[in-house]
Amino acid sequence: MSGRRCGVLVAVLMLMGPLVVPVKAAVPDFGTPTAASVYGTSVSFTQPVTLAAAPRRVEVLLDFPGALGPIALEVPTPGSGSQRLHYDFLQAEAQMYPNTKITARWRVTPLNGPAELGPPVTVIYADTTKQWKTLGGTLIRLHWYSGSAAFAQRALALGEQGVRKAADLLGATETEPIDLFVYGDTQSFCGALLMGSTCNVAGRAIVQNRTMFGLIESNQADSAEVARVIPHELTHLVFNTATQNPYHSPPDWLNEGLAVYLTEGVASSYRAALTDAVATGTLQPLEAYRITFPPQALYDRFILAYAESVSAVDFMVRRYGQAALVKLIRSYAAGRTDDEAFSAAIGVGVPGFESAWLAGLGATAPTRYGPQPAPTGPQPPGWGGAVASSAPSGTAASSAPDAAASGLAASPPTSSGGATTGGESGGPILLAIAAAGLGVGGLLGYVRRRRTLRAAGAPDPDSPEAAA
Repeated sequence: MSGRRCGVLVAVLMLMGPLVVPVKAAVPDFGTPTAASVYGTSVSFTQPVTLAAAPRRVEVLLDFPGALGPIALEVPTPGSGSQRLHYDFLQAEAQMYPNTKITARWRVTPLNGPAELGPPVTVIYADTTKQWKTLGGTLIRLHWYSGSAAFAQRALALGEQGVRKAADLLGATETEPIDLFVYGDTQSFCGALLMGSTCNVAGRAIVQNRTMFGLIESNQADSAEVARVIPHELTHLVFNTATQNPYHSPPDWLNEGLAVYLTEGVASSYRAALTDAVATGTLQPLEAYRITFPPQALYDRFILAYAESVSAVDFMVRRYGQAALVKLIRSYAAGRTDDEAFSAAIGVGVPGFESAWLAGLGATAPTRYGPQPAPTGPQPPGWGGAVASSAPSGTAASSAPDAAASGLAASPPTSSGGATTGGESGGPILLAIAAAGLGVGGLLGYVRRRRTLRAAGAPDPDSPEAAA
């Protein structure tokens, strides 16, 4: 290169000044997270992190068993440098059952740049007040603290038989062991189930945790009640495996009815409750047991709910066959509605099935209470006619709707600035104004909702975790 050219190049570079090289935004430097559980109090999460600058937002993402995705909880924003992020998930607010596994990750959003996720940490909220012993089986993992090894073997055998019977019927495969915690005293059992003074059950299955809790004193292992309760509750877990989907849950009466059908059948006490309800006209529609059952404190209604549920399941097997029952239950895994599932399995929807079941009992349809559809009111004049299409130029006026026949007075054309417009042109203008008003109102409502959620510490509805 000639000296002249070299000089020109140096001059140009000097005029340009120093080259600006893009610098990648500094990302958080996450350390090793920790988590600790204190039974009856809280679960705590801690994350060491080094920040180049104060972030715009910091959240802890908590993933619970059975959830569609984690929940995002915002924490106060720290400054720069070495920081220790911390969050206490309180039992009084969360209502966690023992054996709940929680996975946490921290998300830090810098002032400039995308959000960064820290490493995961997992903790199990456990009942640490007992010296638990564990006995493993093929399908069940038994935990107990009171009673002999023979007592534990008996409880484990009951659990294994119950799960296998339900799984064989429904064609469900349990790939992970189910945890069965056997409590030997009422106070500890009721405390674990968060039931307090309303505790009046001997067992409960928590399907999200794949866990069953049972109240069995060491001298009760051979009792008929234990032989009923353990398989009954474990059937609920198998039922959940067979029907699990993110869209629609089967009705409770079908769930409870199957559990009673497989463990007791239509016992004499249930037959007596049905006979009395039919005679007194107190039978309830199956829809009454779609979401929940009456409390045990209302004993007559409580027993009747189970009696109707097992009677309906028993009727289905006798009328349509066991294969139809299995097809019905398994079809819920596709997210079908109740009527879709029933129609696919037995050819009629829920109302048709219920009518046949009631006829089999010799009962009339029960009176339905609660919210009813609003009666159909009169339509405004002209609303019942066909929608008129726009008439092309030159067609007869009779092709347009007859204003006199519809009860509406014809509107004459109006003039404005020498231009003549039809009376119908005001409609699109009004619709546009209304749409604009709705859009502004919706935007304001959205902003207010975002601010309220953030102030309450709730997850951001626009985050991927909240939307999942």
